[in-house]
Amino acid sequence: MLSTGLPQGAVPRLERPGPLRDRVYEALLELITTRALRPGQHLVESELAGHLGVSRQPVREALQRLSTEGWIDLRPAQGAFVHEPTEEEADQLLTVRTLLEAEAARLAAAGADDAGIAGLEELCAEGERAVAADDVDGAVALNARFHAKVMELAGNAVLAELARQVDRRVRWYYTPIARQRGRQSWIEHRELIAAIADRDEQRATHLMREHTEHTRRSYHERARP
Repeated sequence: MLSTGLPQGAVPRLERPGPLRDRVYEALLELITTRALRPGQHLVESELAGHLGVSRQPVREALQRLSTEGWIDLRPAQGAFVHEPTEEEADQLLTVRTLLEAEAARLAAAGADDAGIAGLEELCAEGERAVAADDVDGAVALNARFHAKVMELAGNAVLAELARQVDRRVRWYYTPIARQRGRQSWIEHRELIAAIADRDEQRATHLMREHTEHTRRSYHERARP
């Protein structure tokens, strides 16, 4: 257990091929995205290296990269800390997400085939089971997979690439409100699937815009009594 409070069993194994610094980067980014490493948490190179089973050098390189990308803050004479997103940062990103996802829903309604719709229904059923089991991590992962599937069905490579650029941060913002959104989020997913299956582009666009707006508002309301 890290003195910085990393949960037991949270660190992924570094099994994928590729440069060690890249694997360490991916492992740390996953821990930040899932909030196993919490916003504001102090990151100690030696402890992270020991937990990941690597030397300090690839950890240092990964932290530099994460700092460049805005995931962590490097403070002189203090060290590395997980970035604490401002309300404005979250609002800007979630607003962009609404634009991308609404267009993806429209395109999916225009072109999704029966197999694609069945894939959405399967992911939705898995998400509903995760919520029923109070499996927050599972629900967050399945929510990301559901939205990625809609993006896939949209069939627009440029749109998909833009969505990938914001996907990790969307998961980061969604995790603390996943339980709050709970079953309602998957009810909205069901409604969206129905609109896509009906080839109703206008309704699919409207439902996705409402759905992502609900998430944005829930994020801003999370700390209110």
